Amino acid sequence: MDYFKLAKEYNTPFYIYDFDKIKERFTMLKDAFKARKSQIFYAVKANSNLSVLKFLASLDSGFDCVSAGEIYRALKAGAKNYKIIFSGVGKGADELKYALEQNILYINLESQEEMLLLEQIAKENQKVARISIRVNPNVDAKTHPYISTGLHENKFGVDIENAKKMYIYAKNSAYLEPVGVHFHIGSQILDISSIHEASIIVAKLVRELLALKINIKFFDIGGGLGVCYKDEQEPSLYDYAQGILSSLHGLDVCIGMEPGRFLVANAGEFVTKVLYEKFNEKKRFVIVDGAMNDLLRPSLYSAYHEIELLGANSEESLCDIVGGVCESGDFLAKDRSLAKTQAGDLIVVKSAGAYGFSMSSNYNSRNRVCELAQENGVVRMIRKRESYEEQVALELEYLKE
Repeated sequence: MDYFKLAKEYNTPFYIYDFDKIKERFTMLKDAFKARKSQIFYAVKANSNLSVLKFLASLDSGFDCVSAGEIYRALKAGAKNYKIIFSGVGKGADELKYALEQNILYINLESQEEMLLLEQIAKENQKVARISIRVNPNVDAKTHPYISTGLHENKFGVDIENAKKMYIYAKNSAYLEPVGVHFHIGSQILDISSIHEASIIVAKLVRELLALKINIKFFDIGGGLGVCYKDEQEPSLYDYAQGILSSLHGLDVCIGMEPGRFLVANAGEFVTKVLYEKFNEKKRFVIVDGAMNDLLRPSLYSAYHEIELLGANSEESLCDIVGGVCESGDFLAKDRSLAKTQAGDLIVVKSAGAYGFSMSSNYNSRNRVCELAQENGVVRMIRKRESYEEQVALELEYLKE
């Protein structure tokens, strides 16, 4: 790929996504579960660009949404409403009503209080709400604490006993229809034994519910499959699938999956341009036009992304690659070995397709960058670069003399 040509045409910084790689990953995961009924619900939060969603919808993907805004995006991109599920620990009344109005597949409930609120909204609108309950199986996902979600100390889901009570209540409600069970123990999971352990626990719950004449149709195993950012060994999809399938022996359920990072992380790159180099005493800084407002993961999680300096051939030395945001935490990489750079050189940040643009902001009143897609060797723009006028458009009419 000619990054310099792209930089000249579209300016920098920018994101670029390889749609062919996304399709390859989607097909790999789907094929791993081909022995059973299954449905992929792409986790929209990972990368919510409309063109990405439209492309996944064309592959027959469903969508896991965690806000009404994500439901709206999925529908705008051509998603089928019966392939949308609504998750998240803090859904508001307006969001629940919107989800009911759109007649999505089901709503993942995270508390008794949320269930009672949804029941009230359904009653007021004379609808029956299809529900699933997110079970917190108290299993350690062995991942970064910020993205661990399956322990009792985490804010997500309900414990097994409370889940049973909620299912029984829902079964006896005229406005709730329990159709699924859900768990998701964390993100960037490389040791899949934790997912298998959770699956065994939750499958046992499903068998107990069936004994109570509560017919669970969807067994949602969440997402969280880890990917390679540096030198990690990605889990075997065959082993992953077989562990899930063995826990479901004798159960007639459709397996739901919520991959996000797995599908898009390594299909995306962030390209930024060198502005200057500087030294403070012996510390070397490479200053680029991208920053933490464009790619937050390194600042937020100390996340590692591979860095490639294009065309470099000189001796390397350690440096921090930093942006122009007025925060000491504004960096894309720390203590990396990099050749001498010059203004105009390009740096490619790898594995940036997930939680990159979707977590970006206008901090320091910086414009959000453009997004590009590559498909069958052709590159096209799928989001234009923001302008200052667009940044302030929602405020201008309220500006007073």
